[in-house]
Amino acid sequence: MKKKRENTEGCTSVRADNEKSASTNRSTACGSGNCDAIRPWRLRFAQSHETTQRAIAKLQEFIALRPNAREVRKALVVKLVYQGYLYEEIQTILDVSLGSITGWKQAYERDGIDGLRLNHKGRKSYLGSEQREKVLSWLQTKDYWELGELEYKLAFEYDVVYESKQSYYDLFEAAGISAEVNHKIKPQSRPGCCCSKKKEIETLLANHRSEIETGKLRVLLIDQCHLMWGDLSGYVWGKTDLEIAVPVVNERDKQTYYGAVDYLERELLLKAYDAGNSENTIDYLRYLLTQSPNQRLLIFWDGASYHRSKAVRGFLDELNQGLPTDQWKIHCYKV
Repeated sequence: MKKKRENTEGCTSVRADNEKSASTNRSTACGSGNCDAIRPWRLRFAQSHETTQRAIAKLQEFIALRPNAREVRKALVVKLVYQGYLYEEIQTILDVSLGSITGWKQAYERDGIDGLRLNHKGRKSYLGSEQREKVLSWLQTKDYWELGELEYKLAFEYDVVYESKQSYYDLFEAAGISAEVNHKIKPQSRPGCCCSKKKEIETLLANHRSEIETGKLRVLLIDQCHLMWGDLSGYVWGKTDLEIAVPVVNERDKQTYYGAVDYLERELLLKAYDAGNSENTIDYLRYLLTQSPNQRLLIFWDGASYHRSKAVRGFLDELNQGLPTDQWKIHCYKV
């Protein structure tokens, strides 16, 4: 038998080949039996892991029962938190605010599954006079607000959830804030307005850097262009005594191209169609899958109506059905 080298503590630590594996994380042999300082840590780790796995199982069971869609969304958010996803990733995947993620996680930790149900009575539904004054002062710190920000503030700091939205509107009114119709402006006129979206994208790419660099995840930037036959008219070089004519039957006839640029390889994947619509979008997504064997796709595209159509969403749901979120074959991100 090979003799183990003892350290000054009388204990020999043997590092496992795969430190990331929970089952072979670390083994410790004690020559003198004096390793009591290590055992409580390992016990706490095991208990924490078991608690997390039980929570994930309960949340999955609740989701499988298919209750109200909003309840499912809350449960899915909390499940992703327990599975180790970053809040920014969950915000991107499920289009929820960071405040909602925190609030729903705390509700689950406090009240279990019941904390995720609609009209849960675990919280009070009023502010004390001092609390109300603090909220009104807080509402003076910004020029404009979204309702969700106020809802989160009350739920997170004061454990208050109003059954009627009118109660929130009354607080806005008391603070001298009224509902206003917003108006469109060009993003270029506000240099900082795109920073938040840019940061989200940078975070998303950074979190998946290893998968991208190893080719497991392919990042594609997609857009379409529509060339009108009338666009052919312009200037060309030719003989001075020769009229250059291009036969155009209908100037409004057009040719549509779907294109995707590979973020890592800078490769262009181009395909021609008669129009931009749901049917052609689905066909192009299938084409991208055939061009990306054994790869998952992370797609960045704009908010075109046919990107968000029922047919396209149905195709993606069917394609990703039964797969955990981090294993979806195609994940689309609107920019």
